[in-house]
Amino acid sequence: MLIRPATPADILSMRALEQQADSAAHWAEREYDALFAPEAPKRLALVAAEPAEGLAGFLIARCGFDEWEIENVVVAAPLRRTGIGRALVDELLWRAQESHVTSVLLEVRESNLAARRLYETTGFTEVGRRAAYYQNPSEDALLLKYSVSFP
Repeated sequence: MLIRPATPADILSMRALEQQADSAAHWAEREYDALFAPEAPKRLALVAAEPAEGLAGFLIARCGFDEWEIENVVVAAPLRRTGIGRALVDELLWRAQESHVTSVLLEVRESNLAARRLYETTGFTEVGRRAAYYQNPSEDALLLKYSVSFP
C-alpha cells in the first residue's frame, strides 16, 4: 500500500469514499476543491492507494505553525482493520515531526470505538470533551492530542 500526498485528481475518489463512511466528516464538494487552492488554509491530504485498485483511504489535516489538526480519516469499508488507517496516521505524525510541529489534535465521536482505539494505540491522549458537539445523533466529541517528540 502506497501512502502519498493527494492530488487534485484524487478528489472524486476521496469524495466517493467519504460518502460511503457513516462516521466520516462529510464535506461539501467546494471544501474538497479548496484543498488545493492557493488561498485556502494550509492542509496536508494523504491517500493510501494500490496502483491497480485506486484509493483505499485518505487523511486530511489542517496545518498550523506548531499545531496540526486531523480533520478527516476515511478507509474503504472492506479494508478497515487492515492497518491502512494506522499507516495514514503514522505518516502524518512522521511529517509533523519532520516539520517540528509540537502537537497534533483531533476530535472523535465518543461512540466511534474503532477510531478511538486507533488513536490511542498511536499515542493520542484525551485532553477534553465537547458536549453534544455532533448531531444526528447528538453526541459528545472527545478531544485527543498527540505530543510530538523530537530525537
